[in-house]
Amino acid sequence: MKNIFNENKTSKDLYQILLSEAIKIHNEDIDKCKKIGENGLMIFKKKSSVLTHCNTGKLATGGDGTAFSVIKTGFEKGLIEFVYADETRPLLQGSRLTAYELKKNGIPFAVQTDSMAAVLMQQNKVDFVITGADRIALNGDSANKIGTYNLAVLCNFHNIPFYIAAPTTTIDREIASGEEIEIEFRNKKEIFTINGNPITQEIYQAFSPSFDVTPSHLISGIITEEKVHFFPYNFIQ
Repeated sequence: MKNIFNENKTSKDLYQILLSEAIKIHNEDIDKCKKIGENGLMIFKKKSSVLTHCNTGKLATGGDGTAFSVIKTGFEKGLIEFVYADETRPLLQGSRLTAYELKKNGIPFAVQTDSMAAVLMQQNKVDFVITGADRIALNGDSANKIGTYNLAVLCNFHNIPFYIAAPTTTIDREIASGEEIEIEFRNKKEIFTINGNPITQEIYQAFSPSFDVTPSHLISGIITEEKVHFFPYNFIQ
């Protein structure tokens, strides 16, 4: 949008040009989400119970979502039995947003705290995990909402597939690995309060990164609108 603005900032039709570009981007996102959902069908080996983290649906994208699109498409094809949605502390995108979207789509689900994922896997209640990504390096290292890396490690230990779904626009072709991804740290009030209500002492220090980076070797596949990529990843081509 900045490029379009800079190229047309002297035009009397600037507003209409920007609006047309925005609509084009929105429509492209709808199409990419649909294709991600369709491509993701190949990861199902049977009717499955899946675990997801953070929100990746209509509330986060222009279309049906990324990881959520795979879940929704799988459910429509009779391939989803149950969904476990991490609450996604500290901002609770899972319990607030993903749960809302799962209910709207009639998909059976349960919400659990992020720390309960290991028990679900231990009890063989999760067939695979699928999340979105905010940024993907050329080698496949992927940054996503804090808590995603935990799930990838748990999946590796329990021999459960861990997938990421994201459009190719999420791939940052300027960075070689996740080491180059700068992680934002958030205000400690996000941890110390819920809906403005204090749950611990404000005088304490807090460690509050917004994202973490999952190393590519822990990712079973990266689902894009083009195809499903598998390790070792090389997005240079």
